[in-house]
Amino acid sequence: FLALYIPIVTLVAFSFNTDKRGIIWRGFTFDNYVKAWHNQALFDAMMNSITIAIFSTIISTIIGTMVALLLWRYKFPFKGPYEGMMALPIVIPEICMGVALLLFFTNTGMMNFSAGAPWPFNLLNIIIAHVAFSFPFVAVVVRSRLVGFNKQLEEASKDLGASEWQTFVNVLIPFMMPGLVAGALLAFTLSLDDFVITFFTSGPETVTFPVKVYSLVRRGVSPEINAASTILIVITIIATLIGMKYQAPAKREGH
Repeated sequence: FLALYIPIVTLVAFSFNTDKRGIIWRGFTFDNYVKAWHNQALFDAMMNSITIAIFSTIISTIIGTMVALLLWRYKFPFKGPYEGMMALPIVIPEICMGVALLLFFTNTGMMNFSAGAPWPFNLLNIIIAHVAFSFPFVAVVVRSRLVGFNKQLEEASKDLGASEWQTFVNVLIPFMMPGLVAGALLAFTLSLDDFVITFFTSGPETVTFPVKVYSLVRRGVSPEINAASTILIVITIIATLIGMKYQAPAKREGH
């Protein structure tokens, strides 16, 4: 825990440092956050990352949930190989997936299409790339939640007159909710801090926050970068706390 959190605490502390180079502690100030807020390049990169993370999380959660339901409920030919192929984005190196997606977007012309499209359509390639490696994580989390589901609850719902859709909405989704929230948070986090795949699939006008920070760090770490990184950490912590709240079991009244 010390090895994990001391660097993060140090980063947050030095985001309030008055030293321009951010190496030696010289005093406390909030000016670095003001400078980071007015740094248009950093602000645009942060907005790109958040936008990509939101869209990719929504799409990944929907696709991942559908895949989890497919693998949990149905038996079909070549189910084993399908499960293996679905898990490939989890196990293959990011550098290989980044190069493969770059070749795919280049050969299909999507790279040129997104380069000339207005915001946020110019982020389409990155969103597709993030969905490609995020949805298997959602599928794994949701499917692990479905293992403990009692299918007799579905049968009871239908015996009481509920349709297939009503049973899905009122019985299955509430049971899956902890898995859905956990999977969505995992997809959001993976998308927000991804660097390698984004580096290969982004264009000059679609720089995300991790890619921007990488380009700035090559010239030295400044308190301004620490301030922007601290804001990203705070956003992640808030999202995690919200997810934990929704995953907590509801209190039951009565005996």
